[in-house]
Amino acid sequence: MSKIKTPQAIRGTQDIFGPDAEAFAFVVETFERVRKLYRFRRVEMPVFEKTEVFSRAIGETTDVVSKEMYSFEDRGGESLTLRPEFTAGIARAFLTNGWQQHAPLKVATHGPLFRYERPQKGRYRQFHQIDAEILGAGEPQADVELLAMADQLLKELGIEGVTLHLNTLGDGDSREAWRAALIDYFSAVRGELSEDSQERLEKNPLRILDSKDPRDRKFVGDAPKIDAFLSDDARAFFDAVTSGLDAAGVKWARAEGLVRGLDYYRHTAFEFIPDEGSAAAAALGSQSTILGGGRYDGLMESLGGAPTPAVGWAAGIERLAMLVGDKSEALADAVVVVEDDACMASAIATLGKLRAAGLTGELVASGSPRKRFDKAVKSGAKAIVALSLRDGEENRRIKADEADQARIEALLG
Repeated sequence: MSKIKTPQAIRGTQDIFGPDAEAFAFVVETFERVRKLYRFRRVEMPVFEKTEVFSRAIGETTDVVSKEMYSFEDRGGESLTLRPEFTAGIARAFLTNGWQQHAPLKVATHGPLFRYERPQKGRYRQFHQIDAEILGAGEPQADVELLAMADQLLKELGIEGVTLHLNTLGDGDSREAWRAALIDYFSAVRGELSEDSQERLEKNPLRILDSKDPRDRKFVGDAPKIDAFLSDDARAFFDAVTSGLDAAGVKWARAEGLVRGLDYYRHTAFEFIPDEGSAAAAALGSQSTILGGGRYDGLMESLGGAPTPAVGWAAGIERLAMLVGDKSEALADAVVVVEDDACMASAIATLGKLRAAGLTGELVASGSPRKRFDKAVKSGAKAIVALSLRDGEENRRIKADEADQARIEALLG
């Protein structure tokens, strides 16, 4: 009889356990605490949507839509897609559920996302993100609020040596004038650009500015800058964002090369990036962006809604977990030891009282009764409650420092 082969995990997925799982949980717990401080409302989104939600929102020509989405046909013949990001689904929900009545609406969520791309350090085919969005707010203060929240989150995670890189994409008129100037500039050297950038030239010239190909990089430095095309309103918007960040104590640096290729992006674009030589940079390697986002005032229209200003950001939980350091599971507050099996019911009741009082606890009731107490000592628990029989009666002894012993005796009576 042949041995049954154990199935292996799918490439690009991970089983998270031990200190890695504790670091993951620490990121999520910190995010939940900070989003409550900023009064962002929790939302839960479907893991899959109609494919058109993402193809229309993210853009048919993007790598995410054309190469990376997990799409499938359901039994009804409809094309569905596992979510590759949160923003499109949240925008769809805003329109279909009447959430406009709550505008400006601040929402936050976290969970798994899916993209078929080459797995690498800190990047998986099933990965997890935290996400925060403000929908229906066109004022620069919304951008400041989101960025201050992100900055506080990173600080409370203990991630240091990180700077907010900030740029403006201008309003619609500013962006269109800049786009035309970029087409003129890059068209003059079209034959020397990479094949991808030659393809992007007419459709999406802003994406050339973000190219990592050396053939493109030598021309990017002298390309027209957005500042030369900003309208008075767009310049005032960016000034209000930067002055608000200064008032909030958020460290930032201007990054003129930071862009978002899709047409519905407006005004603020940003990324939190590790400083050169920092521990965060060493941990992440070439995958340098920790958290990123921007203002997407034109997205709702691509999904059939009315023009609605919005701004948001997302961050990979796996990457953040790599930066928070060792988060090994904390030692138990108390371990209840059953030194005689006849005391099992009392031990279970004792453990229930400790947990009801907010103490973490475990039960040691397996293996040799003579060795159970030693096992509890080796666990490093702050307190040990041992139950045994003496002259036919249950006996309880507590091993703890004076304060913990007094507290436990008071709880157990």
